[in-house]
Amino acid sequence: MHAKNKERILKLIPVILSGGAGTRLWPVSRRAYPKPFMKLSNGRTLAELTFERALEVSEDGTVMTVTSRDYYFICRDLYNNIAKDKMDKQIFMLEPMGRNTAPAITLAALEIKQRYGEDTIMLVMPSDHLIKDVESFKKDVSESAKLAAKGYITTFGIAPTAPETGYGYIKATENISGMDAAIIDEFKEKPDLKTAQDYLQSGNYSWNSGMFCLTVKQLLEELETTSSDVLSAVNKCFESKNLQQDAIHFDNDSFAAMPDISIDYAVMEKAKNRAVINSKFDWNDIGSWNSMAELAESDDSGNRVEGKAITIDSRGCYIRSGDRIVATVGVDDLMIVDTKDAVLVAHKHKSQGVKDVVQFLKSKNHEAAIFHQTVHRPWGSYTILEDEDDCKVKRLVVKPGQVLSLQRHQKRSEHWTVVSGTAKVRNGDEEFLLNANESTYIPKNTLHRLENPTDTDIALIEVQCGDYFGEDDIERLEDVYGRTTDD
Repeated sequence: MHAKNKERILKLIPVILSGGAGTRLWPVSRRAYPKPFMKLSNGRTLAELTFERALEVSEDGTVMTVTSRDYYFICRDLYNNIAKDKMDKQIFMLEPMGRNTAPAITLAALEIKQRYGEDTIMLVMPSDHLIKDVESFKKDVSESAKLAAKGYITTFGIAPTAPETGYGYIKATENISGMDAAIIDEFKEKPDLKTAQDYLQSGNYSWNSGMFCLTVKQLLEELETTSSDVLSAVNKCFESKNLQQDAIHFDNDSFAAMPDISIDYAVMEKAKNRAVINSKFDWNDIGSWNSMAELAESDDSGNRVEGKAITIDSRGCYIRSGDRIVATVGVDDLMIVDTKDAVLVAHKHKSQGVKDVVQFLKSKNHEAAIFHQTVHRPWGSYTILEDEDDCKVKRLVVKPGQVLSLQRHQKRSEHWTVVSGTAKVRNGDEEFLLNANESTYIPKNTLHRLENPTDTDIALIEVQCGDYFGEDDIERLEDVYGRTTDD
């Protein structure tokens, strides 16, 4: 997409911020597999839909994605299924840890400046928003690009439909001539209910969608003026970048030295030329199970069901189930979310309390705060079949051509049995092939590695024996994905 400002034609690069804490939509969303990657009722993920929107507004298919090392291969797999012919145009920037949106967006800006120049327009898009009206979205992006070319830092305002206390607000002043946009007076933090009601009644406020459109030059100049310490730390971190596995990595120490600050605090609340587009597309950040419930159809009793459920004498319930049937009898206004290893039951007016459940699990070091029963890895996935005090049983699926790290464990031994396919195994000093129904035993402190040298998936059962089975009991000596013992 191009934006014209007199004689200039500016390139636009979508920048997707892909990540999440995995707290508000637990147990489906978890830290190792947060909201952007959870499937909606139509089988699609928010990350896929966001990438498709980004492709719609990218003139040549180039999209930059800022994500964590843990989510990189998940993003790549999802993107590859959508636009395999455009994967060579994708730019991935990987964060070793979270440092909020200001450092992430600034690092993206420096990379874009280096590749395309400082007049390039950035369209910053969180990966966990649902927008169905793509045509209206494209039109609003075109308008925002025109404003960016004129020197405005532009955000997308959403007309409020209720006194929502979970969003930030934008107060607008005079309209911008010839455009459905206005000058921003100020940003407002998430309000209490009374303040939100006042905002809604005044008609001068919109929800802050968290999407921005601006030139690289404008962002860097504003940072120099309003948050020079942030820019200095990000510049230093940017100097440490290196390319591994077709992605940009950064030094851990210099990344950790950057301030943990949002783009709103660092730039938007202090910037001079700020504009807000009166967005005409639908928008939902799906920030709670209540928001998710609104996406499902309601029956005559107000029940909304995704999956297998039976509702008898029940009203106003939301049920999301997997393989199991969930049945309710004589209950009202409940939210029930069933997964293979955890079930959430909450009153619909208490859906924000899900975060407290996750916090409790974290305080007990429970893996359910982080992982699903099936955990995705760069090489494939594993599913926990049994987890006892003295043993743990997993089913591993290794994708074609992929290889696990060369590793060893201090606190457990392992026994591998191939279920299907042919695996290449290193066990101590030996290397050999294992076919279906063949197995090998790996003692504690023994170097071992698993590889799939074929063009089809391999599946095997891994039985771990010992007194501790945490994923942190992995000492990695070699890893083709750039992971270390701490990852």
